[in-house]
Amino acid sequence: MADATYALRDQLTLVELAKRTLDGQHLAVAEVLAETNEVLTDAVWIESNQPTSHVTTKRTSLPSGTWRKINGGVSREASNTQQIVETIGLCEAYSIVDKFLVDIAPNPREFRSSEDLAFVEGLSQTLADVLFKDDDNTIPGDMSAAPEKFNGFVIRYNSINASGNVQDEGGDATAGDTTSLWIIQWGPSMVHMIYPKGSKMGIEVRDLGEQTVSASDSPSSSPSEYQAYRTHFKVAAGLVVRDDRCVQRLANIDDLGDTSPLDEDNVIIMQNKLPYQGKNGVIYCNADTKTQLDILAKDSGNLAVASVEDAFGRPVTVFRGMPVRRVDAITNTEYGIA
Repeated sequence: MADATYALRDQLTLVELAKRTLDGQHLAVAEVLAETNEVLTDAVWIESNQPTSHVTTKRTSLPSGTWRKINGGVSREASNTQQIVETIGLCEAYSIVDKFLVDIAPNPREFRSSEDLAFVEGLSQTLADVLFKDDDNTIPGDMSAAPEKFNGFVIRYNSINASGNVQDEGGDATAGDTTSLWIIQWGPSMVHMIYPKGSKMGIEVRDLGEQTVSASDSPSSSPSEYQAYRTHFKVAAGLVVRDDRCVQRLANIDDLGDTSPLDEDNVIIMQNKLPYQGKNGVIYCNADTKTQLDILAKDSGNLAVASVEDAFGRPVTVFRGMPVRRVDAITNTEYGIA
């Protein structure tokens, strides 16, 4: 008989139980893989108007009127609109933990809860990646390559358009070591996330209880089973950009270490391109770019950037009235765009 192949990452083992236990007590796990993706707390969520999609209408032209002479006529006019269908992607996962492992754990409830939290963090990172990540020139949110997903911001705004939404910081477009800064205006008539009609918003966690499951190393000719606890995780989401002007991207920011690759004047240019006087605008960047803005904020002579406290006393960097949020899904390894 061939040797069994064990997939250690798809199920918890006694080794994992031992690493989470000391002297009969459950250990808190240091979540060193956790990311900061504050965009997920800012995003406005709206129930879709279709089961698996959301239909919106955008006005594309306006009547201009006619300057009329006496006894002269007026041309007939009408506005034009465009109907847009945004799809919803579905991401799911199952946690399967051997009942014996749970039963012998010092605190069975904490043991399962610890594993469930890892799944919630993982799905949150997956959602943020679809919105922003460009990894080695492969865009996770590109529906042309993965139609089961939805189109994120990166695939929608992937070419320089200085008169429109995408500004160029001037970094090397070929080295794969650039990053981006984004400004997004959240709101029902601006930019928002969607979830399926009749369902729940966000990550759903459902405890399926004890079940009989097939062993991962079980041969197909003679399947074997065991008792396990299962938890189901699901997030169904899509992205709707009602007004294209409400998303601005500063691309090709060089990752140059101690130098200052970000030109704050370009951020001001982006802010002034926003409609509605920049209402609900939020700036998103990674930790390195945010550090540059934080350093500017500590300079009392810089009037554009400031550090304030939120309702909980936590410091918040503000650039000309807009909060600056950290999103780890925005990497320093983006390939530049032209």
